[in-house]
Amino acid sequence: MTPWTLLDSAPVPGKVGELHLYQRGAEFSIKIAGRGELMNSRVHGSEDALAEMTCARLAERLTPRLLIGGLGMGFTLAAALRQLGEQAQVQVAELVPAVVAWNRGPLGDCAGRPLEDPRATVYEGDVARLLKGGQSVYDAILLDVDNGPEGLTRKGNDWLYSEDGLNAAYTALRPGGVLAVWSAGPAEDFLQRLRKVGFEVDEVRVRAHGSKGARHVIWFARCCS
Repeated sequence: MTPWTLLDSAPVPGKVGELHLYQRGAEFSIKIAGRGELMNSRVHGSEDALAEMTCARLAERLTPRLLIGGLGMGFTLAAALRQLGEQAQVQVAELVPAVVAWNRGPLGDCAGRPLEDPRATVYEGDVARLLKGGQSVYDAILLDVDNGPEGLTRKGNDWLYSEDGLNAAYTALRPGGVLAVWSAGPAEDFLQRLRKVGFEVDEVRVRAHGSKGARHVIWFARCCS
């Protein structure tokens, strides 16, 4: 088997380690030092589902505005753009500048270079800053910034899944808007926090890779007001 080649490394803000980008033939992998693989270009079924199922819930909105927390390998962004019309706007917040550079460079073809779509814009910074500064701004907020409510890559991500973070997301959404949160597994405490904030919640299990692979969880939380 062809060995992996390390293409680049980048620090993660918060001093939890480094991200490493590897390539093996046409396959790419992003790993965090000492903690294993975060994502692989062959396995993105649940990332696609995160975008597709969110956009289906926005079908009646003619000019939707979405915020995606976490660029990853670009699959969630690409899936959203495929579902949305020409009047849509999708903003992606990515904390690690190198991840944006990788998507504009060696990773770009994996998802079809969605960053080149004129409907997409990138904010290089913490998605939490955008949530704290917005009021009735977005029709949907999609969070795929970590391994789920149990943060893996960065302790600062815990705020996003806290009651304060969820209240900020609720405020940043337009009436009837949707907060969609990806997770590697279930988290009953988080589900209860969503409901406590006032969201109506659907919990959906999806496969990591089509009909195969691990089952991931996506929560679709809709504002009641």
